Amino acid sequence: MASPPDHKATIIDGKAIAQTIRSEIADEVRQLSEKYGKVPGLAVVILGNRKDSQSYVNMKRKACAEVGIKSVDVDLPEQISEAEVISKVHELNANPDVHGILVQLPLPKHINEEVVLSAISIEKDVDGFHPLNIGKLAMKGREPLFLPCTPKGCLELLSRSGINIKGKKAVVVGRSNIVGLPVSLLLLKADATVTIVHSRSEDQESIIREADIIIAAAGQAMMIKGSWIKPGAAVIDVGTNAIDDPSKKAGYRLVGDVDYKEACKVAGWITPVPGGVGPMTVAMLLKNTLDGAKREFVQ
Repeated sequence: MASPPDHKATIIDGKAIAQTIRSEIADEVRQLSEKYGKVPGLAVVILGNRKDSQSYVNMKRKACAEVGIKSVDVDLPEQISEAEVISKVHELNANPDVHGILVQLPLPKHINEEVVLSAISIEKDVDGFHPLNIGKLAMKGREPLFLPCTPKGCLELLSRSGINIKGKKAVVVGRSNIVGLPVSLLLLKADATVTIVHSRSEDQESIIREADIIIAAAGQAMMIKGSWIKPGAAVIDVGTNAIDDPSKKAGYRLVGDVDYKEACKVAGWITPVPGGVGPMTVAMLLKNTLDGAKREFVQ
């Protein structure tokens, strides 16, 4: 069944939803501060000075300030040894004013990401990447202490847009540890029927065409065409890809993994890029930090 020619998908405004969540968080932080005389603290650890990592980190630190969360800045040189990074993480684990620890990825080549992330106390793993948190997410009847921020943001966008997940067919495109895998586990927990499409999947188009809900997290610019989308489906586009655009001052523009213009004519709901999932990731990081602090304060 084709959509009528003048059909326009409902745009899911991630920026506006994230702003609502941030103001809810700011209210809770104020209440905690009045009640306990303490505020949540987030340690943001960055190694070296990769431009993109720096800008992500600055955005996270600014977001903390906005909602009243104390940001603990840990800037380390790129040449630092793995042992020194781990001892820094242990120091933050022991610091009672820090309720969340975030290590900005990717790390320099000489440092083992798995070793560093596993050193973060599970009680402070606000990124939700600790194997114990991911393991509990994968098990029925278990609840992780924290959910990874981007997947959590994707589900929040669906639920705040009134999109029902229960019993629906969901297709996740991509199987990364950061988005694809955890978001498929979250959808499963929400009672969706989940299929994961990845680079080795055959006939990706026909699998995606069955989906009531598409989570696109493959990192391939505009890979999912409008014709691949079932009329009325909800499309959450996690991709952020730079493509050349001489008409822009920077010489490029950002696009998602979905052909947005085409998809708008078919989908029921869609997130734009930028302004969709991105702002939600930061909002969920703040929410996780708040939740970690609440667990500590209320003991």
